[in-house]
Amino acid sequence: MCKVTYFVQPCPTCGRKLQVKVEYLGLEVSCQHCGAGFISHDPDMAGAPPINPVDDALHKADAFLGKGLAGTHFPSMFGTN
Repeated sequence: MCKVTYFVQPCPTCGRKLQVKVEYLGLEVSCQHCGAGFISHDPDMAGAPPINPVDDALHKADAFLGKGLAGTHFPSMFGTN
């Protein structure tokens, strides 16, 4: 007989404690109480993943592109000398 192992994680939206199966670590799950979706992680582990890794990556890309374009002069009309 197989035993299922769970860890307890609070919902980042409503704060209710949820039992999440360990095989769902790092995957998007939804709260049974409020319906909010979030990426599951073990809160006891140091360096927990960001709440939304896609948004985090987009933010880092925007910051990188913003720094790369700072001080760059663009002509008012492209194709003119």
